[in-house]
Amino acid sequence: MNKLLILSRQKEKYLQLLSDAQLPHLSITDDHQQANIVLADPPLVAGQLDNLPRLQWLQSTFAGIDALTTTTLRQDYTLTNVRGIFGPLIAEYVMGYLIQHYRDFTRYADQQRDNVWQPHHYSSLQGKRILILGTGSIGGHLARVAKVMGMKVLGLNRSGIVRSRDFDKIFNFEQLHEVLPQSDVIVSTLPATSDTHNLLNQTNLLDCKGALLFSVGRGDVLSESGLLDALEAGTVRHAWLDVFKQEPLPTDHPLWQHPAVTLTPHIAAESFPDQVFNIFSHNYLQWHAREPLDCVVDFDKGY
Repeated sequence: MNKLLILSRQKEKYLQLLSDAQLPHLSITDDHQQANIVLADPPLVAGQLDNLPRLQWLQSTFAGIDALTTTTLRQDYTLTNVRGIFGPLIAEYVMGYLIQHYRDFTRYADQQRDNVWQPHHYSSLQGKRILILGTGSIGGHLARVAKVMGMKVLGLNRSGIVRSRDFDKIFNFEQLHEVLPQSDVIVSTLPATSDTHNLLNQTNLLDCKGALLFSVGRGDVLSESGLLDALEAGTVRHAWLDVFKQEPLPTDHPLWQHPAVTLTPHIAAESFPDQVFNIFSHNYLQWHAREPLDCVVDFDKGY
């Protein structure tokens, strides 16, 4: 009998889903010493790994698992994360804000309150160049949506290779300085790894040409001080930030009050329990049948 420990803010919902699913040879336990499978929010389980002596498999409820991949933590178990469900949510966030920005919807809402009838020239998304940092399932879905909207889609990843017609051109990390000045919109969907730490920094952000920036992957990718310098210089015109190095963002951080920053509290793509559970239940049936699991994380790569 496999014993499952749940460490999540959504524990009650997962318990209900498990009750309805009736997965074979699986019981729920609150005893860390007995659990061989864990379903968990990474920040809640990271400090408890050493108290799980029987741990064999940990299913993360998040896509981001950097809380579990630091070299100081044990890595003698199988770690799987959540993939394939966040692309539509991230695309909604990015495209929603982009359309609002280019079509002046906020300005018209302000005018309506003041009974002002004043049309303004606006710009279309068609023909704009969007650079998507990270070409996995999230970046790939955003690329498809941007393509439908008539945008020129550029991608960047570690290898500079991707098998997708949704990207018009792919660059590798070493070419970042080359592609940033070409981009009207920059979207980071990258994970937090040693290769991506402060990848967007003062040096290369100052090479931008009035770009719009979205940070919706992991906060570790963006140098916040470098962004402030770029905003001051005008090389980045506006930034929409959903993820940060420290969360919650300290109340005295200058990003809070910056007029060229839109800040949201890590809500661009929420882990909905029903979707996460579909991935977990499929993986559990694979586990029970001794078949390979989906969405396995490579500890060395960090994703």
